[in-house]
Amino acid sequence: MSTLAVGDKAPAFTLVDQNGNKVRLSQFKGRKVVVYFYPKADTPGCTQQSCNLRDAMPNFKKLGVDVIGISPDKPEKQKKFDDKYKLKFPLLADEDHAVAEAWGVWGEKSLYGKKFMGIIRSAFVVDEKGKLAGVFYKVSPKDTVPKVKGVLG
Repeated sequence: MSTLAVGDKAPAFTLVDQNGNKVRLSQFKGRKVVVYFYPKADTPGCTQQSCNLRDAMPNFKKLGVDVIGISPDKPEKQKKFDDKYKLKFPLLADEDHAVAEAWGVWGEKSLYGKKFMGIIRSAFVVDEKGKLAGVFYKVSPKDTVPKVKGVLG
C-alpha cells in the first residue's frame, strides 16, 4: 500500500453520494476540502468521527472548507447514516474500494486475531489547488477534527 504525503496531488475521484448524485473531487477546486475515509457507516468510531466533523462544520464553513466522507458502504446505507445523524455533507460510496486504494487507505487490518482487508481510518486536507495540505493515516475518531483544524489554522 503506497501512501500519500503533504504536497502530493490529491487523487481524482467520482463517486455516488447518499442521494444518488455523482460527486467529483474536481467540483471543489478553489476551495479547501476535508476528505475522510471511514470503515463502516453507523458503527461507534465512524459515528463519533462523522458527528465530530458535522459539529465542526460551522467553523469549517467560515473558513471556506467543505467535508466529504468516503466508505465502502452502499449509497442506501450512507443515506440511513446521514438521516440518523443529520450529517448534511456528502457521504460517498466506494464499494469497490478503488478510491481508497488510490489514497492509500485500503490495507490489512486485524480484529480479534483475524486478518482482513479494509479501510484504514484516515483524513486529508486538500487545498484550493488540489494538493494535500494535511495527511493523517490511522487517525482516531476523536483526533480527526483537532488534526484537521491544526492544518486549517
